[in-house]
Parts: sequence; C-alpha cells; structure tokens
Amino acid sequence: MSVDPAGGPGAATRRGVLVGAAAIGASGLAATTSPPSFAATPLPSDLSGSGVSLALARRRAMQIAKVRYDLALDVTAPDAATGSVGIAFDRRVRSGDLLLDFRGPTLSDVMVNGRAVPDRRLDGHLVLPERLLKAGENTVSARFTTPIAASGAAIIRFHDEKDGSTYLYTLLVPSDANLLFPCFDQPDLKAQFRWRVTAPGDWTVIANGGVASKEGVSAAVRWTFAQTQPISTYLAAFAAGPWASWASEPAGGRAITLYARASRKAEVDADAQIAANREAVRWLENWFGVPFPFAKLDLVLAPAFPFGGMEHVGAVFYNEDRFVFREPPTLPQRLGRDATIYHEISHQWFGDFVTMRWFDDLWLKEGFSTYMAARIQAELQPDSNAWTTFLLSTKTPAYRADATSGTQPLWQTLDNLDAAKSNYGPIVYNKAPAVLKQLAFLVGEDGFRRGLHLFLERHAYGNATWQDLLGAIAETSKVDLTTFGRQYMLRAGLPRIDTHMTIADGRIASLQLSQRPARALPGDPGGAWPMKVRVRLGYGGRPDVVLDAAFDGETASVANAAGLPVPDYVWANDEDQGYGLFMPDDRTLAWNGVHVGEVRDALLRAMLWSGMWDTVRDRRLAPERYLGILLDHLPAETDEQISRTILARGATALDLYLTAERAAPLRQRWEAALIARMDDARLGYGLRKDAADRLIATARTPLALDRLRALLAGTATLAGDPIRQPTRWAAVRRLVTVGAPDAEALFAAEQRADRSTEAGKDAFVAHAATPTAAIKAEYFRRYFDDAGLNEAWASESLGAFNAAEQATLTLPFLRPALDRLEWIRRNRRIFFLPAWIDAFIGGQTSAQALGVVDAFLAAHPALPIDVRRKILLSRDELDLTVRIREAKR
Repeated sequence: MSVDPAGGPGAATRRGVLVGAAAIGASGLAATTSPPSFAATPLPSDLSGSGVSLALARRRAMQIAKVRYDLALDVTAPDAATGSVGIAFDRRVRSGDLLLDFRGPTLSDVMVNGRAVPDRRLDGHLVLPERLLKAGENTVSARFTTPIAASGAAIIRFHDEKDGSTYLYTLLVPSDANLLFPCFDQPDLKAQFRWRVTAPGDWTVIANGGVASKEGVSAAVRWTFAQTQPISTYLAAFAAGPWASWASEPAGGRAITLYARASRKAEVDADAQIAANREAVRWLENWFGVPFPFAKLDLVLAPAFPFGGMEHVGAVFYNEDRFVFREPPTLPQRLGRDATIYHEISHQWFGDFVTMRWFDDLWLKEGFSTYMAARIQAELQPDSNAWTTFLLSTKTPAYRADATSGTQPLWQTLDNLDAAKSNYGPIVYNKAPAVLKQLAFLVGEDGFRRGLHLFLERHAYGNATWQDLLGAIAETSKVDLTTFGRQYMLRAGLPRIDTHMTIADGRIASLQLSQRPARALPGDPGGAWPMKVRVRLGYGGRPDVVLDAAFDGETASVANAAGLPVPDYVWANDEDQGYGLFMPDDRTLAWNGVHVGEVRDALLRAMLWSGMWDTVRDRRLAPERYLGILLDHLPAETDEQISRTILARGATALDLYLTAERAAPLRQRWEAALIARMDDARLGYGLRKDAADRLIATARTPLALDRLRALLAGTATLAGDPIRQPTRWAAVRRLVTVGAPDAEALFAAEQRADRSTEAGKDAFVAHAATPTAAIKAEYFRRYFDDAGLNEAWASESLGAFNAAEQATLTLPFLRPALDRLEWIRRNRRIFFLPAWIDAFIGGQTSAQALGVVDAFLAAHPALPIDVRRKILLSRDELDLTVRIREAKR
C-alpha cells in the first residue's frame, strides 16, 4: 500500500491489468505526492458546515495521521454519560487550522498541547487553531457529556421489563462517533482506542480491547481495556449491564465470550452460537490466507438492536430477537442466523481490517461480507443449499430495487457523512454480492481468491477503494476489468436477458442471448454489461446439456447449440452465476407451468420459479395463473426455502396484485391448501410452520380465521404442539387487523397471559394494526413525539400500521408520512427511513395513493437525492401493482 507523506492512507498503487481506473471515477480521498500548504485563513463553508464533508475529510487526511484515543466514560447516571478524551496524532507542518468533530450537549476544558483552546464552534465542529498546533506529535484533551436514551443517542438504553435491569450499548455507524465523544470522525483516519468505562458495581462492561484491569470507585467499578489495533471511529463500541455470559476457550483455540441479558439466559443456545462464530473465523483464516486480525472476539446479544448485527472490532453485536428463538426455528430462521454470523465475522477482514476509504464505497465491505457469508455457508453446511438461499434472499431483492428508477450505482457519490446512512440498502447489501459472484466466475476461482489475499495484505489495517480491489484481482487473474468496473461499479441498473432460439427440422438452428437495460434511466451511459453465464438446455427424455456463453456486447451466441435437439426449456443462467433479469421465453414458460415442481435440483427449481414470477411482474402471466400453478405444485414441494418464497409471492399476488373481486374465487382454495399443509403429518415441522405463518398473514375467510382462534385456544395444534410466541401474537394481530369481533378480547387475554421478555413489544406491534383512525393517529404521533419509544419497536410496528387490508384507512397518513422524511433522515438509524417509506407506500394498492406519492415528488424538486431514490424504489413498486391490478384479463 502506498502511503502519503503524512503516513495517512493515500491511493494505493494500481498495478496489474486494470487500466484506466482513474479515468472512470476515483472514489474516496484523493492521493497526494507533495504536502499541500493551507493558508491561515477562515475555513471555507464546505469544511465547517454540519456533518463531515468529503472536502473536510480529504483535508484532514492530508493534515494528520497516527491517531490515538484515550477515552473515559462514566455511565452510572441514567440519562447522560460524562467523559474525558485524550487524543494524540501526528500533524503535517503548515497544514492550517484543524477541525475536531463533536455534536454532544457539552464540551469543556479543551486543551491543545497543554494550552486552552478558544471556544470557536462551527456547526458540530471545534476549530483547533494552527497557532496551537505543531509539526509532529500533538495532543488534545477535553471533557464532555453525551446523552443516554432509548433512541436517538449514541448510547442506547434498554430497560428490561422482566427484571427491571438496565442495559447500555453504543451504535456509532456511520457517523455518530462524534455524538459520543470529540473525534476525527471519518473512516480513513483509523485510530488506536483505549477505553476506560466506569459503571455500576454489578455490571459487566465489554469494549473493543481486552480487559486490562478493574478497580472499585465508590459504589462503581472502573473498567480499563487494552489498546486496540487501528480501527475506524464507527467501529468503536462498548456495552454495559448485568449481562449473563458464556466463555469458551478450547485448548489451542480462540477465546470467545458470549453475553446476553440475564432474564433471557435460559433461552440462549450459547454453545451453538459460539461454535458458528468460531467456525467462521477458522474458515476465513484458511480461505483468505490471513490470520484473524484482532486481539479478541466477544459477542453481545443486544436487546432492541436496530440491525441484524454490527461488526465492532472485538465486540460484535447481534440482534437479540433474531438470535434467541422463542419457538422451534424453521430452517430459513436457522440459516438466517448463521448467515448473519458469517456476515459479521467476514467484516473482521472486509470492513474492519481493510476499510473503505469513504462511505461512497460502502458496498466494498457490506457486499463482500454478504457474498462471503454465502460461501462460508456453502462450505460449512453443504446440505443448506446456500446458493438457493443466495438467489432467493440476496439476489431477488437486488433485482427488485435495481429495476426501478430509484436505483443507483454500487459506487455512490457522497458529499457528506450526514447522508451516509441513506447509502445503505439493497444495492449495497444485495446487488454487490451478486456482482461479486459474477466477478469470481468471470475471472476464475484461483485468480479471484489470490486477488483477495493480495488486496488484504496490501491494505492491512488501512483503507482502500473499489479500484484497489479490482486492481488486485486483475493483477492475479490477468483479466482486464476496466469495462467490468465501469458497467457494474459506476452504472446504475441491470440488464434484462432474453433468449432467442430458432428451430429447423426439430433441431436448434441458432441460440442467442440478448441484453438491454431493464429500465431506461436518465443519463445512462449505455454499453453492454460484460457477463459470463452457463445455459441449460432441459430435456425430459435425455440428459440436459449445459453450454457456456459470454457477452462481449449486447448479444451472446451459445456455442455448440446449433444442431442439438430442440429442448423442452432453456434456462440462460444455470448455476445462477450471472446478474440480471433472466426472462424465460414462451416455450420455457409453458413448460414451467406444468413441470416446474418436478425439477429435482433445488437451485434450478428455485430459478425456474423465479423466472415465472418475473413474468407476472412483466405482465405476461396473470396473477391468477401463477396462483393456480403454485397450488398445483405446492403439495409436492419439500424444500423449506422454496416453499417459503413461492408462498410469499402467492400472498403478494393474492393480496396486492389482484383486486378483491378477482381474488375471491381463489382465496378459499388458498386457505384450504395452507391448512392441509399445516396438518400434513408427512411434512417436517418447518414446512408446516411456514404454511401456518402464511395462513396467519393472509387469513380473511371464516375458514382461516376460525383456525387462528383454535390455535390460540389450544384446540388446534401445529405439528402436535400448541403454538408459542411470537406466533400467538401474530395470530392475535391478524384478528385485530381484519377487525374480528372478538379481537379486542383476544388481545387483552394475550396481554394477561404473556409474561415473556418480549410481551410489551409484541403487544405494541399488534395494537398498531387496530383498524381505527384514532389508534392510527396516536401511533403516528408517538413515532415522532415519544422520546421513550425504542426505535426497534417503532420499526417493527410499521407493517401492522400499514396492513394492505387497511389501505383506505391509512391513505390519509401517506402524505404526512412523506412530509416527515427529512426529519426521519436526520433523527433515525440507518434502516428506519427505507422501512418507513416501504411500509407507508407498500401498504397501498390504488392509483389514488400513487397520485399522492407523485404529487409529493412534484412538490419537492429539491428533495435530497438519496431520499428521492428511496421513494422511487417503493413508488415504482406501487406503480407496478396498480398496472397489474388494472390489466385487462
């Protein structure tokens, strides 16, 4: 890795076969080969405005390096932490005033090199004047306070209603470190951290480093932790509370400790969770050829955590509710938990060890961790059908988002970290890993793997860009990736691939694939996406034939297909290596409708089902026809992941794509099929549970609603056992949603009966489904005005609030929900904004609602582009729903 003269991260040398990388769009912080000189003049507004601008980040990366934080916090008070920080760093000579970031409520006693700093604040920054700074090592010290709250704070407080305990944990990604403590809050100014946390005497504290010492301070204990390796500020973390713990340190193995709140200790399958983390570390060490890069690994099951997990160095936080099963888990639930573990552990290399230089390259860590999670699962759990999971859970959401006018490139321009949270979404988490799968197939496994090893070694404990990654892979594979980078990293959207077969005398005369943009986007630079695929020719009476094809333009000829017998079907993306909407031709679609359930290979069967669903969304196949095919093949479907997906799509067809009149003839057959599946003793628990979940989510007629009542009363069972939480609350919520006459009594009864740790949250979510304007208005008010409402509770209730059956009732809330988007963008965590938009727009099905969204967009031409894009993702889905519902049949 090349290093700028100050020792900070510069642009890595781009050796190898990748050419023209600088010409096709450099990301992150620009390299420099000579020290700039900053005049002692007032700081420009693009440096001193709110947030951390790209201009400020570039300037600071050239001013300072080798940052260290000595951070002390006292968390014994309920609503605020007091703290002090000592910062050391090396500074380049003649580099001007330096800005320190801090948004907390109080800052005092700021000293630079032992001299007091005048209080010159600039919108979340403090100016450290050049006259107090020197070349070489400098020190800054300060005292501060920071809030502790249920939401909206850097330190989140969770009150356990079960035993009255309090738990605290930090969440600083992407740019809230400066809400916690004064710092240089940008990912490429990596720093070594030393934490000291004073907490109540009966608490345990976990932080990035290992425990160095503990000492009593009155009724409290001061925990001191060892200094970390260099990490980005958003990865700094601590958690504190009366945690239960499980320690594991096998002979010759890595010590891992798992922490969870004490009231849920009996529910935690700690051995399985620790083992999954340990196996992921071992596998990645071997596969990357790079040892685990940090000193220790602790795991925290964080209550009401707003993400699935967070990869903090030395203290990985996982979402407690997704990791502690309150009822027997289905296969998709188990695989989902393992995938989250594999994702967060992969981050220890991609994200923590090597970090993107700026959040425009967010995909570089998130996409890679998702892709590596699938590879780990495929290797460690060969019976899991990991690539089927990858198709259904990862690639499908990517296709949905990338085909809308709200899509954006993998490399996303970002002028200020204030907007970084809006870069998170399906393009980063879903498209990026799908593109990486194609990249590995395109360059070959050996060159890809050696390229990753080179990338990690070259940028160890540093920062990198997408050009650095492609440069390393190009170097080891000897494949020119210039066009690949331009088309996949810098271009929005995806290709639609169609199959063209000509037939002569019962044999193939020619077979070609063509590609075009799935949607015309303004400013699209055009060109073809480079892609290598495998094409399957499927035959009923003889072995299938699989042939390679590669796009070197807008078409790809399938070599050696000419002269072969005409196949029953053609699937142009065998093994799911390509990225794009692969549309079945009419011959294939007709064959699928009769035979899709007979295909034995799970991945191939899942792809054929997905292709059929894409024709529904393409308005070639009526939703009624899809539901008919689904119900014909459902009894024979024994793959839990495929069953779950096709039933979810069937529910979409029934509840969204069909009007009530068109759905009515199918609804009773749908519900009867689900009940039969629930009661089929030949099926495993997971298949029966999935059918029960889908019945509960879609129940409308007396047949289904009475089954829900029987399940709650215990007169009906699931696989021989009474239903448990959270399924009981889901059944109550459904009865509340449809306005059943006994819903209120059943809700009250469940409140009295449920004494679990999650009872309060589950009741809050179910009550949001109440079909009255007054209850909806009260929830809407609380989403903004109730400072004590945990963000995770609010987020989970949005779907209940916006049930599709209540679209007429919730339509008046649509415009007010859109009017509050910029407030949400400023005040809520990463995933809340898209969840809010998707719930309020996605709960609608009418042209009237579409008009409300379009009127809002027209009235706000200056809406931040990231917010506009997220609206367009959901707006285009609503538009598609309206078009399908209005289609003439």
